[in-house]
Amino acid sequence: MTAPLPLEAEIEAAACALARGEVVAFPTETVYGLGADATSAAAVRRVYALKGRPATHPLIVHLSGIERLEDWACEVPQAARRLARGFWPGPLTLILRARADIDRTVTGGQDTVGVRVPSHPVAQALMRAFERCGSGAIAAPSANRFGRLSATRAWHVRAEFGDAIARVLDGGACTIGVESTIVDLSTGRPVLLRPGSIGPAALADALGEWPAAPGADAPRASGTLASHYAPRARVMLVEADLVVEVARILLAEGRRVAALAREARQPLLPELRWQQAPPDPEGYAHALYDTLRMLDEAETEVIVVERPPPAEAWLAIADRLQRAAADRSAEGGARAGGEPRS
Repeated sequence: MTAPLPLEAEIEAAACALARGEVVAFPTETVYGLGADATSAAAVRRVYALKGRPATHPLIVHLSGIERLEDWACEVPQAARRLARGFWPGPLTLILRARADIDRTVTGGQDTVGVRVPSHPVAQALMRAFERCGSGAIAAPSANRFGRLSATRAWHVRAEFGDAIARVLDGGACTIGVESTIVDLSTGRPVLLRPGSIGPAALADALGEWPAAPGADAPRASGTLASHYAPRARVMLVEADLVVEVARILLAEGRRVAALAREARQPLLPELRWQQAPPDPEGYAHALYDTLRMLDEAETEVIVVERPPPAEAWLAIADRLQRAAADRSAEGGARAGGEPRS
């Protein structure tokens, strides 16, 4: 059953809490956000502290509409306006040159700022209410501990933070389920920093050119570290014909193993938890974090994941799984059986 949307009074109360410098969790169409007043350095620092997020890792500023762009960007190129008109409200973040008067706490110390206009009705209602009692701009990374699985349901947020977050607006399960597409427009040519549900072909149709791949000089942006979006369990990405064999080897080592594959078949390995994923990319993305979180809750040590197809529709899913499977040791993470990183 779909969760009822928050009442207007709940949204007004959450907006007032933002105006007082508090942190509020709220749904977007992509994932749940951990929101604070983007114009308050003190409030933004609370978000960093709650997540355990490095201060150099920028946040995304959520706005109610395209007309708020000039409040944050010192220049808005035509390419940005084309993308905004084509995809806002929606799952697209634009990286632009930040105004000189914007506090650099929210930008991770950079001279660029990430902005987006979410389409979720609760997010829109919250920002409109916040415009009446505050700045109307909400800095919001995903509502999870840094590097961990993003939250796509209200209970994910509560499980992650407990009483540390007093207000969680429940908007039901996020429709898309993976984070927004991020396009950098701060240096002239469009650069795709993070794939999402809006793919390169759709971006190219709006821009008249294909977005470039990021280079070494690309600005830092949310969710672009090599290791990210990770469950506590170790994730192993393998080809479809190797899933069962790899799982068999791990089980022989005494590991608690789950397989995540698009096939319905259950191999003759009674100790193996076989989790069928939706066969289509939209369904897979919608269920991805919920499924990985469920396998974590079952105390799985290793999740053997069938590598997604090499098609554009699967690009965002492949990106999230690759980061989930990356070696976390260099960034202070832990492997299976250890403590999760913050």
